[in-house]
Amino acid sequence: MAGKRNSEEPAEADTRIAPDPFAAVLPAIAALGTITSIASINWAARERGSEQARPKRKTVTALRELETCCLHLAEIFRRFQRNPKLFMGEGAQVSSPLKFGMHGPRVDTDTAKLYQQAINDVASMLVLASQSTFEAMCAVEDGAVDAPEDIFFGFGDCQDRLNKLIQNRATLKACVDTGAEVAERLTELVRDLKTYRTD
Repeated sequence: MAGKRNSEEPAEADTRIAPDPFAAVLPAIAALGTITSIASINWAARERGSEQARPKRKTVTALRELETCCLHLAEIFRRFQRNPKLFMGEGAQVSSPLKFGMHGPRVDTDTAKLYQQAINDVASMLVLASQSTFEAMCAVEDGAVDAPEDIFFGFGDCQDRLNKLIQNRATLKACVDTGAEVAERLTELVRDLKTYRTD
């Protein structure tokens, strides 16, 4: 019969246009970039004025939450890797440089929910990364953490890797793969940083 839909074809109502993957990947990279800013401590003066605001939490708490943030970001990037169709531009656009407007193919409702959950998780980690990184940097300035230069150079290397993604207009796949590697490296660096607490 004319106009009859094949039973094997997906119903139009069962699928949605995939949201922009870069809108999820970019803030996840920004969260990593926030943590890598710890590198700047190595070149900044460590003296603090008496009137400057000081973190209310203990150093051990800030560093523990920073480590947790790194672990969660590593998992978020692994989630991106497990869902290349949704987050890595898999298909015709895989070689396109990162930019907004790279809509993927149609996805089912469950996959669309996965995207929204990733957005929520990334947003939470961006807030946690910002707060915990600031407190960790204050701890270094106050002498509560006395780490060797090599650790700060490690944060700087991670920062360089993320900056090159932007400078070179890397593909979404390159952004996700690099983000996963940087998240793992930052976890190691934060764990090292924790061992140099003096308080």
